[in-house]
Amino acid sequence: MTSIRTAAINEEGSIANTNRQTVSKARKMKMTTSTLMRLAGLSALVAGLCFIVVGVFHPLNVPSSVTTATWVNVHIFAIAMSFFGMFGMAGLYARQAEKSGFLGLAGFVLFSLWLAIVMGFSFVETFILPLLATESPAFVAGVLGMFSGIPSEVDLGVLPMLWNISGPMFIFGPLLFGIATFRAGILPRWAGGLLVIGSVLVPVGALVPPEYQPTIMIPTGVALVWLGYTLFSERREMALESIVDRESL
Repeated sequence: MTSIRTAAINEEGSIANTNRQTVSKARKMKMTTSTLMRLAGLSALVAGLCFIVVGVFHPLNVPSSVTTATWVNVHIFAIAMSFFGMFGMAGLYARQAEKSGFLGLAGFVLFSLWLAIVMGFSFVETFILPLLATESPAFVAGVLGMFSGIPSEVDLGVLPMLWNISGPMFIFGPLLFGIATFRAGILPRWAGGLLVIGSVLVPVGALVPPEYQPTIMIPTGVALVWLGYTLFSERREMALESIVDRESL
């Protein structure tokens, strides 16, 4: 009889231990997901700030600007904008993937591809063009002319094609993602609306003087700061609630 009771107690203890391990694993997984989403929100916020910096301080696309400190610093921010933007967009999309539908997915893919292309161009503008400003001014002028639609005197390979396809990506990516965000209603609707406004302003940029064209990036930057902060603070509150629940057990 005693052996039967002992076996029953051991079995109950084993089940309880298994349940505790399962709950512990679930909590760790939840914390890991929450941490990743918070980091994604922070990345989107940083990317948005970089958008604003680039929009405010980007110098004219002329050869004389290439060797200035402002040119190098702005394009370092552009590299950071692209890097953090891709991770941030992944988190923003994941947060509302179920409700954002095909529009959200299409906007996420197009915007992320644009960020990847821009990171490559920004790397060239930061680390290669300043070195070639005196040794190969024709190449530098050709690259800068590509941004303003001036034909190049040298063969730039696939660079013009990549730049040309990046334009529609920067229009339709934020446009579709902004509409999907507004419709999903999980993240701030008007931040999605600001993405739409920013995308509509891109074609308008061709109609304003060159020195003001980079400012069209500011609405997109503000939208990403807004969305990123929301995702970061939302997940932070959930993490704090989880800690309080754990302590109350």
